[in-house]
Amino acid sequence: MKRWFKYVKPHILYFILGPLCMIVEVVGEVLMPRFFGSVINSVNENMGVETVVGICAMMVVTALLMMAGGVGGAYFGAKASVNFASDLRGDVYKKIQSFSFANVDKFETGSLVTRLTNDITQLQNFVNMLLRMFLRSPGMLIGALIMAIILSPSLSIIFAVMIPVVAIGIFAVVRIGFPRFSKMQKKIDALNTNVQENLTNVRVIKSFVREDYQKEKFFTANRELKNSAISALQVMIFMHPMVMLFMNVTTVLVLWVGGNQVVAGGMAIGDLTAFITYVTQILMSLMMVVMIFMTSSRALASAKRISEVLDEVPDINDYSAANKDKQIEKGKIEFKNVAFRYYKNSTDAVLDNISFTIEAGETVGIIGSTGCGKTTLVSLIPRFYDTDEGSVYVDGIDVRDYSLKNLREGIGMVLQKNVLFSGTIYDNIRWGNDEADVDEIEEFCDYAQADTFVKGFSEGYQTELEQGGLNLSGGQKQRLCIARALVKKPKILILDDSTSAVDTATESKIKDAFSNKLSGMTKIIIAQRISSVCDADKIVVLDEGKVVGIGTHAELMEKSEEYREIYYSQNEKKEANN
Repeated sequence: MKRWFKYVKPHILYFILGPLCMIVEVVGEVLMPRFFGSVINSVNENMGVETVVGICAMMVVTALLMMAGGVGGAYFGAKASVNFASDLRGDVYKKIQSFSFANVDKFETGSLVTRLTNDITQLQNFVNMLLRMFLRSPGMLIGALIMAIILSPSLSIIFAVMIPVVAIGIFAVVRIGFPRFSKMQKKIDALNTNVQENLTNVRVIKSFVREDYQKEKFFTANRELKNSAISALQVMIFMHPMVMLFMNVTTVLVLWVGGNQVVAGGMAIGDLTAFITYVTQILMSLMMVVMIFMTSSRALASAKRISEVLDEVPDINDYSAANKDKQIEKGKIEFKNVAFRYYKNSTDAVLDNISFTIEAGETVGIIGSTGCGKTTLVSLIPRFYDTDEGSVYVDGIDVRDYSLKNLREGIGMVLQKNVLFSGTIYDNIRWGNDEADVDEIEEFCDYAQADTFVKGFSEGYQTELEQGGLNLSGGQKQRLCIARALVKKPKILILDDSTSAVDTATESKIKDAFSNKLSGMTKIIIAQRISSVCDADKIVVLDEGKVVGIGTHAELMEKSEEYREIYYSQNEKKEANN
């Protein structure tokens, strides 16, 4: 409860006023049948018009107060629940932003989307219902029961049998419903993941003509969600007619027993009418309790899933960083006996005993076969992952001793997958540094060989990009991503196979800009083509997670068999293509 009270406290006034307004409505509902019964008794006993009018006036005033209470309860309940959900959603999103790649992989993106949207909405609906019914239902139940006992203690014995039976039904509902709603939320996860994959990879699906396969996959996930939802809702479907059955049976018993008392003169007909209304109120309040418990079953399942996110400890943090205020100043990088495994219990290391140094301002190429650990290696520098053994140092300081913000602000990284956001080209470039002006953006776009093609668009830098930059070619996206990284003015620039879709002439111009205009920046270039890194100050050759060669192009051609194999295989392909 302490966790959830954090989101109640800022809006405590709404949480108090909502139930108080509902109490006003409940008091009115409990009094109304008594007033109505008194009117019938007054007419039946010829008490006069004045008495009847007086009672009717009291009913009108009560009805107005009930309306005010109902409207106020609904308004404050909505305000409280919406604010509760908004604050909670903000904290969950903030927590997800602190996750490392490994934490995100643990939950899966589709599941995190479901927890941020559907699960929090379930909690919002539950809070709203709780504020409107938590006091209203038991208040009406207790109030109506007291009024019924006052009217006829003997007739009220019927409730002693009916209420325990309904209570047992409610307990059974909660016990059966909770696991079914938990299962339903997991099916929503699966459907969201499926939809996300389909929409993100729509071009691949169409190019392989796999629409039918993906449709079937979606329909399967949709069908499983439907079956799970029906299974969960069947409990609610069963409960409503069951409570109605008890209501009708109880009403018949009351009419039979109470009717005999009226005939015998032991009960006024107005009192019997009021008693029947109280029976309806008691049973309807029990129905509300059932609804609360049913909603709570789903809300508890959602609360558990949200708590899992909030309780998740990011495996990468800077809580114990010794130099939180330190910033990267030069860009010297050193790997010392580094080892890394994606699965901590695995005996096979992705990186094994890596040790080498990159001096500040150097241009270093990293090359090797697919899956040899190139991307993983550079991901250790900005701490997307942490080493299992050994350490990575930047400017002589262990990267774990920097604050994550300062460390990553000093590193510009262009990932293998080029990601652009919806909006203008200008906004996308400025995303790397929101203080950059137009001149700086054009300058760095020129370094990345993007300025020319951008100005070729009719809208220039104000050209709107589709989601993911789908209206650009692969090479154009790569150059914009490079420009976005350069705008940060980082001390370290990491390009992870970021010119693979660029022709050799354009790539050469980009390298010239790096050499001549960005000479003070440490540059790490991961590449598949040796031609992309042959002019580097140093080339690191990786093979199966180990460094098998370090040196210039000429030195490696002389000393490294692995490097020569890559070089000759690429040149043979080039000659074959020619």
